Amino acid sequence: MFSFLYSETKKTRQDARNWLEVADRVDKFRRDQLTAAQTAKLLAATGEVQARLKDRAEAGQLKSAIEKLEAVLREVGGRVYPLSSMIENVEFFLVAAIVILGLRAYFVQPFKIPTNSMWPSYYGMTASEAYQPGKEPGLLRKTLRLATLGATNYSVTAPADGEVMVAVFRSARPAYAEKAGRSLFIFPASMHEYLFTVGGETARLQVPADFDSEFNSVVEKAFFKDTGILGAVQNEFTQHRPIERSTILVRDGANPLEAPIIWVPTGKHVKRGEKLLSFDILTGDLLFVDRLTYNFIAPQVGSGFVFKTENIRSDQMKDSNGVQISQYYIKRLVGVPGDKLEVRQAKVVGDGVQPLSNKDGQLYRNGRPIDGAAAFGKNSRKEGIYPGYTAGGLLDFGDVVEVPGNSYFAMGDNSPLSKDSRYWGFVPDKDVVGRPLFIYYPLTSRWGPAR
Repeated sequence: MFSFLYSETKKTRQDARNWLEVADRVDKFRRDQLTAAQTAKLLAATGEVQARLKDRAEAGQLKSAIEKLEAVLREVGGRVYPLSSMIENVEFFLVAAIVILGLRAYFVQPFKIPTNSMWPSYYGMTASEAYQPGKEPGLLRKTLRLATLGATNYSVTAPADGEVMVAVFRSARPAYAEKAGRSLFIFPASMHEYLFTVGGETARLQVPADFDSEFNSVVEKAFFKDTGILGAVQNEFTQHRPIERSTILVRDGANPLEAPIIWVPTGKHVKRGEKLLSFDILTGDLLFVDRLTYNFIAPQVGSGFVFKTENIRSDQMKDSNGVQISQYYIKRLVGVPGDKLEVRQAKVVGDGVQPLSNKDGQLYRNGRPIDGAAAFGKNSRKEGIYPGYTAGGLLDFGDVVEVPGNSYFAMGDNSPLSKDSRYWGFVPDKDVVGRPLFIYYPLTSRWGPAR
């Protein structure tokens, strides 16, 4: 690293040692292939360099011996020497790959938060406000937002003049069809394709499937800020005017079926070629996972922990094709073997002003309010942006769950929108991977040690 500070003689002596290492490799790997004459020439040239090193010869004499050795190596080196630039590059990347795979398998693994089930502790994909016409960021700002926030722009262009209409399921959620897509243009990914019409012509927009719940918010803020989607649907039924209806092909497990949809007018009029909707999706938190600690210390209640899903047997852990989901998930550990868990109806939340839904509750462990993490207390009090705990699944009101041996119970900090052990059951201890270590991207206030 500091070789530029060395004298000419010292640099030459270091070069000589490097050449002797090459000669030693040639001798070891090609000894049985060399003739007696070639072996003698190699030993003689090697011996001369060693002698000059031992006698602390001047740089010029040492260089002369090195040149003789290099000429012999070219004659007898075969595939060991000289190496082509291609072979050197392959060797470098092979060694680098082995090191990286070793670190990933046993020490530190990069992980991307896919959804907002752990919000606000960890962020999944989120969206910017929809851009107003003509207000989209320029190329420089887009590049900066991509570099710092992982922001990728998604937009859909009006195919005609007219009012924008949105396809909506009966549940008052934007209607979508499932499509196969690519993540980073390489990796297979599941996409949701949403439908709009303008002037009777259809426009389509594909976004990552994990962005589903966030997309509802994007549509509401862009088109139904005053009423919400549900209010807009209800208004259509109360107007006593014809409602446009159609069907869309969706999946029920592995079975395709046609689902009824309605087309809801937005009141927004656009011209052909204008962006009827444009927004950025900001990547979920990227963090490093410590794979080493849990090999020696059992996970503690309150810890964030990452685990594999391939052995969690539940209908809720199957994709739309009925195939077992095999991914890495991150949740917070709320129960270890022998723990008894329940959600009791909430009596007081925060300052008593926040309204309670009929599913708001308090999470209890072994008869006491759960503790062991700051997120537990903040959720219990509905503090700040923490949404509180909700009853459901295995932890509906009145249910007590005991965690069996060799298992863990996992819940998301964003309890109302988290699919977790309440719905798909226990995490086998053999599938625990590690604990969150450090959020390294995006470059926001959350950058740093994971909570």
